[in-house]
Amino acid sequence: MDYKQALKFYPNFPIEGVNFVDIIPFLQDKDLFKALTDDIGAACASPNIVAPEARGFLFTAPLLYSGRAENIIPVRKKGKLPFAEGDLVTVDIVKEYGKDQVFYRVSDLAACKPEGDILPITFFDDILATGGTARGIVESLNAQKVVLGGKAYRVKVTDFVFLVEIDDLPGRKIIEELAPVKALIHVTEN
Repeated sequence: MDYKQALKFYPNFPIEGVNFVDIIPFLQDKDLFKALTDDIGAACASPNIVAPEARGFLFTAPLLYSGRAENIIPVRKKGKLPFAEGDLVTVDIVKEYGKDQVFYRVSDLAACKPEGDILPITFFDDILATGGTARGIVESLNAQKVVLGGKAYRVKVTDFVFLVEIDDLPGRKIIEELAPVKALIHVTEN
């Protein structure tokens, strides 16, 4: 299905020089949304999916209901995740707009289904532009070990899945050494 025609583009938003790709039209057509989430689920190599807020949640939560995912690990902005002492992981990221921080909980990783000696995770986000958010989160996740039933499992991001990739920005080059990259829609900045 050609999803590109549903996208909207807003030049110079939220700052001068950034062209915003609006994926909200997918939420305004239930048949289109269902087809899209089915295709996202089929692209994910792991039933454990990490999703940065907020648009990542919108497209991965239905995968739990459809059976294409077992666990969604939320990555949130500061002050959005309640946490117990020692549970919250801070991730420094570099976005198109500058430096930022996001957070996830180790206890959410403990809900993952292991395979062999690893906890496999698919990284999903709506847009691949410069790759800074994806790279920061995945490097942090890949450094984690989680103990389940007395056994330590290494976290391993197995693949990246994006709704939209902006092909003429460096995102893919920034992250492809970490795991295979898939995108459902390809656009260019210009």
